[in-house]
Amino acid sequence: PASSHPTSQRASQPVKLCQGTMRLAALTTLLATRAASSFSTHSPASVVSGTSLSLFVSAGTSSATTRSFRSSSSILKMSAEQDKEALINCPTIPLRDGTKLPAISFGTYKVGFIPASASSAVAAGATEVQRTAEECVSDALSVGYRSLECAEFYGNEAEVGKAIAKSGIPRGELYLCSKVWTTTIEKGEDAIRAQLVKTLSDFGTDYVDLYLVHWPVPGKHVDAYKTLEKLCKEGKCKSIGLSNYAVEDYIELKESGIEILPAINQIEINPFLYRKNTLDFFTKEGVVLQSYRSLRDGKAFGDETVVRIANAKGKTPAQILGRWCVQKGYVYMPKSVKKERMIENGKVFEWALSADEMAELDSLTKPEAYTTFEELYRKCVNRDTSKDGTMDGVKMSITKD
Repeated sequence: PASSHPTSQRASQPVKLCQGTMRLAALTTLLATRAASSFSTHSPASVVSGTSLSLFVSAGTSSATTRSFRSSSSILKMSAEQDKEALINCPTIPLRDGTKLPAISFGTYKVGFIPASASSAVAAGATEVQRTAEECVSDALSVGYRSLECAEFYGNEAEVGKAIAKSGIPRGELYLCSKVWTTTIEKGEDAIRAQLVKTLSDFGTDYVDLYLVHWPVPGKHVDAYKTLEKLCKEGKCKSIGLSNYAVEDYIELKESGIEILPAINQIEINPFLYRKNTLDFFTKEGVVLQSYRSLRDGKAFGDETVVRIANAKGKTPAQILGRWCVQKGYVYMPKSVKKERMIENGKVFEWALSADEMAELDSLTKPEAYTTFEELYRKCVNRDTSKDGTMDGVKMSITKD
């Protein structure tokens, strides 16, 4: 309320206002209150609204109104700069090879391009997008994201490269990850090498920080990983790892005689698919977990537990899910095509969930979620390959939880 602000003493002084000005003041109060409710507790919204209202009521003139807007703009600008710095200087997670990975990365899946075999494209029968990947990634970089999660399959690495070039951010300040897709994995070493050359060209760089096997293609993923080992030794990628690997896939790979143990496994992780046994296994193996679908594509923002905790914390549901991921020690990978959501999603580092709140979120995974995961795994390991649609070589018994 305005009365809690120091300048409200002036607002309490007798002021002669015409009826029209009083109505305008009341409207300003209503709008300021609504605006404040949309901000987190770390937002200066309450200060802004208090300053604006006190100055407006105390003077009732256009000049005072102008001063209030300037004050509001200055505070909001300062907050935006602080949010940006928090993202740029976010915590890092050490990898087994001695490198460090930012704890938050901007995801680029379905950003500016929807792959033809993506589930949403198949269901909708369309590949319409709202904005280009160049526009979205430019926004992400402008608000402070410095780690970009990309892939051959995403079909937008050239657009990502344009955004990187336009940003002027030094290469050493960026962390670039890409993944090699199933079709290329199936074709073998030459195809994988050619794809990385294309990725590097698209990004405008001579190395990626992290290169992953996108899916454990049956009968092919081990050889693909060994090609990544060679590329790593050649300096074309600093770290190598996995994506969508089940415990059994990792064991198969590890027992094949590889020389460089994977640094990363990128899998879906959120309170609604919390596969604790799998996560604990990889953690004990020294493999860092990256979380995709950290926010469940927004489908859990209305969940009763998430909403209740968000209201109690003065945060948004997205921030609750993001903080849960960060607090667990997993790499958080939100994505959005809207700049304001990019900013919102990144505000997860300067506060914490309680132990009870974390436990509540941990309990949100239902048994059917494991079944859905297993079905998706079986479908995707051969996806887009010559064995697409078959169970040829697919592991029918994996660790689901």
